[in-house]
Amino acid sequence: MPGALTAQPEARPALARALTAAPALTAPAAAAPERDLTEAVADALDADGVAVHRPALGTLVATVPADAGARQEARAAVDAVDDEAVRLRSAVKAHDGFFTTFFISPYSRYIARWCARRGLTPNQVTTASLLTALIAAGCAATGERGGYLAAGVLLLVSFVLDCTDGQLARYALKYSTMGAWLDATFDRAKEYAFYAGLALGAARNGDDVWTLALAAMVLMTCRHVVDFAFNESNVDDAATPGSTAKTSLALSSRLDGVGWTVWARRMIILPIGERWAMIAVLTAATSPRIVFWALIVGCAFAACYTTAGRLLRSVKRRAPRSDRAARALADLADSGPLALLAGRITRRLPAPAPVAALLGAALMLTVAVTAPVGGWATVAAAGGYALLAGRAVARPLKGALDWLVPPLFRAAEYGTVLVLAARSDVPQAVPAAFGLVAAVAYHHYDTVYRIRGGTGAPPAWLVRITGGHEGRTLLVTVLAALLVDRGDDFTLALTALAGALALVVLVESIRFWVSSGAPAVHDEGETA
Repeated sequence: MPGALTAQPEARPALARALTAAPALTAPAAAAPERDLTEAVADALDADGVAVHRPALGTLVATVPADAGARQEARAAVDAVDDEAVRLRSAVKAHDGFFTTFFISPYSRYIARWCARRGLTPNQVTTASLLTALIAAGCAATGERGGYLAAGVLLLVSFVLDCTDGQLARYALKYSTMGAWLDATFDRAKEYAFYAGLALGAARNGDDVWTLALAAMVLMTCRHVVDFAFNESNVDDAATPGSTAKTSLALSSRLDGVGWTVWARRMIILPIGERWAMIAVLTAATSPRIVFWALIVGCAFAACYTTAGRLLRSVKRRAPRSDRAARALADLADSGPLALLAGRITRRLPAPAPVAALLGAALMLTVAVTAPVGGWATVAAAGGYALLAGRAVARPLKGALDWLVPPLFRAAEYGTVLVLAARSDVPQAVPAAFGLVAAVAYHHYDTVYRIRGGTGAPPAWLVRITGGHEGRTLLVTVLAALLVDRGDDFTLALTALAGALALVVLVESIRFWVSSGAPAVHDEGETA
């Protein structure tokens, strides 16, 4: 937009050069009547390879007046702006899902203003949203129709508060690192706690749906890793020749020109608003089993839709990934000591990274599904998986399809835990596996938020002590081989492992976000 321009701190040297080179600085205003200073600076930055963000001004005014008359017109335009109306509009995200845009934001912005006028903070609203969701999970755990109805209503209330906290932060300009981290973390805690509540409620009525609950969590987390990995692999593409970013943006712009496609494309990926609305309505009206099947089918379709489009764009890619993107993908891979050692051994093998990762995941899951539970064949498959995983990360992940490596690792690890627990026929093994996957998933989400906040991955010692994805997978297969025949001992081992991992990753995560002052970023990865 003319008159509005923002640049990140790392762009300051280029900005200084652009200001020096900008024609508007060296030529009289009459010599370039149709160009203002910001346009000239933006063009100079573009020429220097710096991505320029031109924020949408809406009713705001941003201009560089050239004379007294222009200054008077600019002042009159500024005075005509309704500041309160702008604050309310700005409190709402510019690009959000259909349900959030039309069923939540029209009134949640006023709740945010009400909170601001009474001195409430975004963190307090975030905490209220968490508590409301936990109460909803407790209601679902009763297994009674009245409890399910209350759970559905309270889950929607929790989502309204979840939208309100961000709107309050934007309305009152009260941003904080702690607030961003809480918002990001609590979203996962609320959703997975509600899954557990539904599974407990179903069990009270004699319907064991823990496997479905765990499958829904695994699918959701793997889908998010696809989103995160693809986005991070293309983070530097705006100014990269041969990248698909500009082509994708142009296609999106053409599709957005047809009004209904905007909302159709935002709804079809089942973002958090649509997902929580579906869960709430189905919880109140049907049964937990139906809720989980709807989640699994809907999220599987959304994952196939988004992944297919990204694959088609990636195969046309000509330019290699940047060093920054390769580092982010390596951090998202969460490779432990076994994979790093295997990488040195298998470095000369010709298999490309995504092929090695796919073969490893297929080997691991196939053996877990077909081999006798508790047999050592699964342990051997885990060893082969570690070797192939090491080959996948032996070289920088700069290939067109290398963003597939982290989600393939997530599918292999989470899927192995799910399959072994479900096939073990050990009482309470699947709920214990649910806790284990939740703890590991938290570690992976925390890694994503650190990377997107520009602070890098968790420390190397944390990855080593938690074993990496291949180490944890191998450990679970060994526990199954040793303890499945001993019944409750397998459940106890999975529970202990989940508790130990949760303690380590939570303590380190809390220490980091509280003390680092890092610019935490909340992005579920579901681009609406």
